[in-house]
Formats: sequence, C-alpha cells, structure tokens
Amino acid sequence: MSKVIEVVEGLAAPIVEELNLELVDIEYVKEGKNWFLRVYIDKDNGVDIEECGVVSEKLSEKLDEIDPIPYNYFLEVSSPGAERPLKKTRDYEKAVGKNVFIKTYEPIDGEKTFEGVLTDFNGEEVTIDILIKTRKKSIKIPMEKIANARLAVTFS
Repeated sequence: MSKVIEVVEGLAAPIVEELNLELVDIEYVKEGKNWFLRVYIDKDNGVDIEECGVVSEKLSEKLDEIDPIPYNYFLEVSSPGAERPLKKTRDYEKAVGKNVFIKTYEPIDGEKTFEGVLTDFNGEEVTIDILIKTRKKSIKIPMEKIANARLAVTFS
C-alpha cells in the first residue's frame, strides 16, 4: 500500500503545486469490498469544489496513463476538513497557537490523549497547554511518541 501512496504522491504533487495548493495527505484504504484512494488538498482560505474537481480530473488522467493500482478503486479529492491531520513538520509549525488533539503510543503523565493549545514545536517535541479543571498544565510530547495528531475544533 505504501508503494501506491508513494506513486500517487509523485503524480499529485506537481498538479497540486501548479494550482498553488497544498497536498495534505493521501490514503489508500479498503472499506468493505471497495478500495478508496483519497487525496486531501488545502490552501490558506480552504479549497472549493471546483479546485477539488480540477485536481481529480488531472490526477485521474495521470493515474490512467501509468495504471499503478491493480484493483478497481474510487478516487476522492477533498479538503482535509476543519480537523485536518498534523503529519508534516510544516503542519505542526502552522498549528502553533491553535487547539489540537494528540494521541500517543504510550502514556505520558498517565494519559495517552491530549487536547489543548499547541504552544511550541521545536522539531523534536511539541508543547501543549491543557486545562485540568481550572488549572493550565504544559505537557511536552516527543514527536516519536505521537501516534496521530490533528487540529481540534472548539466551541466556546
């Protein structure tokens, strides 16, 4: 599966860059009996359906040319949404000052899930300020211990 993602990334990146968009993530997953190739794109003010359509059309042409996927699949091009994943260094840098949700591989201070404001990222660890009742606590999480992270929408 990672080979498919690698090939698709190589095809999608130039298309997305040409349109001044960001390639956020690529998933190739089987759900039930169907395979899905999901390509997530974004830009500062968000993407619209027309931009997703253009990327889908251009990427579909490239995929048809080299046919790197042995199964029938559904191609979906969309925005990552408000709770976009944080995967790349740039994602973490842009998320400083924003509310995030982080899940770790192993407990840190007895917990494996954290939600709060990402206050610092130095490339090797993140610092997140969480609220415990009315008390604010800063937690440092090494990057290698992060299983997944995403922006978190809060309603106040």
